Amino acid sequence: MSDVLVRGAELAGRPIDVRVVGGRIAELGVDLPVAGGEEVLDADSGALLPGLHDAHLHLLALAAVDRSVLCGPPDVRDRAGLATALATAFPDAAGWVRGIGYVETVAGELDRGLLDELHRDRPVRVQHRSGALWVVNTAGAITLGLDRADHPGIERSADGTPTGRLWRADDWLRSRLPAPAPAPLAPLGRRLAQLGITSVCDATPDLDDAAVRVLGTAATSGALPQRLELLGAPLGADLPPGLRPGPYKIVIADSALPTLDELVERVRGAHDAGRAVALHCVTREALVLLLAALETTGARPGDRVEHAGLVPAELIPELARHGLRVVTQPGFLAHRGDDYLRDVPADEHGDLYRCRSLVDGGVRLALSSDAPYGPLDPWAVLAAAAERRTPSGAIAGAAERLPADRGLDAYLSAPGDPGGPPRRVQAGEVADLVLLDRPMAAQLAAPTAHAVRAVLIGGQVVH
Repeated sequence: MSDVLVRGAELAGRPIDVRVVGGRIAELGVDLPVAGGEEVLDADSGALLPGLHDAHLHLLALAAVDRSVLCGPPDVRDRAGLATALATAFPDAAGWVRGIGYVETVAGELDRGLLDELHRDRPVRVQHRSGALWVVNTAGAITLGLDRADHPGIERSADGTPTGRLWRADDWLRSRLPAPAPAPLAPLGRRLAQLGITSVCDATPDLDDAAVRVLGTAATSGALPQRLELLGAPLGADLPPGLRPGPYKIVIADSALPTLDELVERVRGAHDAGRAVALHCVTREALVLLLAALETTGARPGDRVEHAGLVPAELIPELARHGLRVVTQPGFLAHRGDDYLRDVPADEHGDLYRCRSLVDGGVRLALSSDAPYGPLDPWAVLAAAAERRTPSGAIAGAAERLPADRGLDAYLSAPGDPGGPPRRVQAGEVADLVLLDRPMAAQLAAPTAHAVRAVLIGGQVVH
């Protein structure tokens, strides 16, 4: 591990030198002398800040994007475009075409019959952009044996015939498909570093042993240099080096809400195992159910709400009373906001992906991407939180705008403490650092990933 001297950075509006020794910030000062064997990084008055923490993404799904055909906007916008995309896609080793990012504006509600009309010759599976639904054509249904299968997520018509729609059935689907070679994670690690992301929380629920091994290998090999936390680590799991368990992920599925007793049992089980919970919650109904469950179980420090897509104003004090953190994704507004404004009742538009009112209401807030289902770029997410513009230019909840400096703070909490105090560049801190090519004021005025000039993780220059 080499030591580094960052020369002439901007910190709190002033020029500063920062010395990194043994992976930690050792000294801050002006005109610090160069020590023997020290690498000098000339900041040229660019801002220096702690590395960004993405508190909710899906690493393996992100890595698999390059092996998939894009089936939704902006790449595909209509039925003809979808048919062409599927026809020209390369199948995997088992002959399947894997599509991602579908949304109903392309060709309506997708099911087995419609997918057959679009592409009948090869087995096809297409994932809805929400990540909650897969749709297969008849060739795929036959390969999977849907007629004889009994997974609760298999949707059926009135006569019992599978529609080809599979809700929250990722684990079952994987068990029926040949195991693909793991997608390489090193390119993703480099991409995250280029964006200034030095730590991530993988939010994939119910990770199996194979997935944990892949992530553990990527962490120890350096393919993923970022610090890794897993919400989907099984309760009581002994994780490989380089991985740490986060709160236990529980999905409150909009397509099949659990009963209150079922949710209480799951939350209590995680708490009894010594884990906080991370509760996937998009709708108002799910949020009410979540709060009702916590009235019975009590909250544990670290309990968090994932997404909080719709939050009625009257429930904000309840979130604060329970000490819940909210990990949300305003980047969705920039990508899907027009769909929300069309599909969500007008009197609920102010409830969409709240930011400012949560912070003002005493709720600890972290911003994140939910990539690949939302935009990965944290600087684009900051801009979305500050502007709340939809693709058409409409404003989705002007009162919920979060200034870029406060949005940046929501990316700077420590790994394992989303929404906690923002980390600062100070002596004794771990040297997870981002150097920009411009002063902070310029970056906050127009956030862009192009400004990221260099990134250190544990004192090592990784970008």
